[in-house]
Amino acid sequence: MAIGSGLGAQLGISAESTYGTFVAPSKFVEFTKESLVLKKTTAQSAGIAAGRLLALSSRRVLTRKEVSGSIDLEVTNKAMGLLLQALMGTTVTPAQQATSTAYLQTHTLADTAGKSLTIQKGVPLTTGTVTDKSFLGCKVTSAEFSCEVGGMLTGSFEFDGKTCDEAQTLATASYPAMSPYHFGQMAVKTGTFGTETARDGVRKVSVKIERPQAVERFYAGQAGLKREPISNDQVKITGTMETDYIDTVLDDLHTSDGSTSLVWEFVGPIIASTYAETFRITLPAVHFDEGPPVVDGFDVIKPTLQFTGLYDGTNLPKIEYMSTDVTL
Repeated sequence: MAIGSGLGAQLGISAESTYGTFVAPSKFVEFTKESLVLKKTTAQSAGIAAGRLLALSSRRVLTRKEVSGSIDLEVTNKAMGLLLQALMGTTVTPAQQATSTAYLQTHTLADTAGKSLTIQKGVPLTTGTVTDKSFLGCKVTSAEFSCEVGGMLTGSFEFDGKTCDEAQTLATASYPAMSPYHFGQMAVKTGTFGTETARDGVRKVSVKIERPQAVERFYAGQAGLKREPISNDQVKITGTMETDYIDTVLDDLHTSDGSTSLVWEFVGPIIASTYAETFRITLPAVHFDEGPPVVDGFDVIKPTLQFTGLYDGTNLPKIEYMSTDVTL
């Protein structure tokens, strides 16, 4: 029996072969909170019948179902591949580095067609019995990563899903030894793509990637369930960078509206040879929208720069993830 509180909860995920078709979890992620729920639409008959003062229970119908919600977690050195693939869209096979135990995943921005997840949630009753809620057809609609002084790298993933199946068998959770990325491993680089140099004075960074999709694809003959969402707008990449006013490099880019490549990375312990645990976001062209320095008292000047990530015409944004995970 599990603990009869959130301490006994679990989340397992797997990639689906067919949108909305259950696949037993292949990975279990450690999370800090989640809000995945089944949303239903009902209609109530309003027919008039002589003397009837209250609508009939038997005349209430369930017309459609869908799933929405989010998962917040600490980004760790293992088990992140499926979420990153569902966010970025590229089909990824981890590439072994030389003959070492290090495997590199390169998640380059692409369409997310066919990239849906089954997310199985175990929710404990107070008795310690853990109930199963399997959310099918989960598509990532946005994700935001953030890290600040003294903190861990966190991620928040938003989902749109097809339905919830409570008739599956709850998988037995198992977790590899994992450790989170944190501020002490963080570096920020800017400059020409491929030759970026380290920036000093950075205190906090956040990056948000939004994947707009047509999520209202409800058609006749689908039993009130949606078809797989389709991308219906350009990807939106935004972020913020809190800094001390060390130099004018980023301030000058704001003034000129020039672009720079931005690399935000976390490098952990060596896995083998020269290959280290790594989480890296590369945005080949960012423009700073706001954040010129202002003097707000006696303290060190601390501009907060807001930026937009765009396409440089050649190189696409990507997330690189080096771990010992042989598969996603």
